[in-house]
Amino acid sequence: MAPIKPPALDISPPLLNSANPWATTLEDLQDLYSCESTGAVTTRTSLLSGFDHDDSKHQYVFFNGADHDSVTYISSPSGPIPQNASLNSLGYSPVRLDEYLDMVKTIAHEQESPQRKWFIISVTGTPEEVAISYTHILAAQRSLPLSSFPLAMEINLSCPNIPGKPPPAYSGPALAQYLTAVFGAVKRGDDVHGLRIAVGLKTPPYTHAGQYDMLISALVGLASTNSGVCPVSFLTATNTLGSCVVLEPHAEDGFELALPEPGIGGLAGAPLHPLALGNVTVLSRMLDDHRAELGHVQIIGVGGVADAAGYKRMRAAGAVAVGVGTALGLKGVGIFEEIYGGIDGKMDEKID
Repeated sequence: MAPIKPPALDISPPLLNSANPWATTLEDLQDLYSCESTGAVTTRTSLLSGFDHDDSKHQYVFFNGADHDSVTYISSPSGPIPQNASLNSLGYSPVRLDEYLDMVKTIAHEQESPQRKWFIISVTGTPEEVAISYTHILAAQRSLPLSSFPLAMEINLSCPNIPGKPPPAYSGPALAQYLTAVFGAVKRGDDVHGLRIAVGLKTPPYTHAGQYDMLISALVGLASTNSGVCPVSFLTATNTLGSCVVLEPHAEDGFELALPEPGIGGLAGAPLHPLALGNVTVLSRMLDDHRAELGHVQIIGVGGVADAAGYKRMRAAGAVAVGVGTALGLKGVGIFEEIYGGIDGKMDEKID
């Protein structure tokens, strides 16, 4: 049997948003699509039936990574922004997957002369629900012009904020269940035109060799069921780092949690940047080490990128495209123009 040939991402310019709170609404996605400095738009992570969001406990805070000076926001901030990091206790989007697909269709129908731009649909759920999500995204692609609105599916297996549900991408058996279910749906979804959706995994921050080995082993194992070629197209590395706390000054010589009790959330922004670079570097090298099965797998680097220098570091580490999260929340869509304008057409070489 011929192997599934995973589609490649050709994101140009190689800048995009990560799946985050500032990609929740139709207006958010329209602004991201209209920005000439983004080559792709990622939706906030969705479920088939939506997530039960609660403003009283699902929040985020921006803070300065040096002194922990912070301000909590429920909506986008304005004014001076000394903060360069974020902590969130958010779950997933309250917007259902099919609603996001309808938003993409709305944006497509609004365009008289559409620019080619990827829409990466970030999803999660049980393995069976994610497999069903693939069929919904494939059906949406059939109704959209592939030449200008190519779709991809990012499986978010790395959110640290769901009580009682640790990120599946930290567990080999859990990861294998997702890969088996999803790529069963990919095979069943093939049609006479050979239309396939690029599928990727959003990984959590890995901190030791065993975690990297687990991921690569799962991908190589999947390749063995597909005539030696892994059907995964890309990895998005990395999500936020869980089990973090920000303490704000309170009263005299006292502190209080910046987020609602228990105050623990996922860390992003400047403090995450070195770890994210490390993840991209290690994963890039390991993919190269398994070139026959995994050499085609691309990496979208995410974590603490807020300027052109951070973008260049991510590209040098091995990312084919660079995602922005916290800096988008702090500065708005203009951050992409700021980053792209500072590149000066020069790219650092990939590190050895």
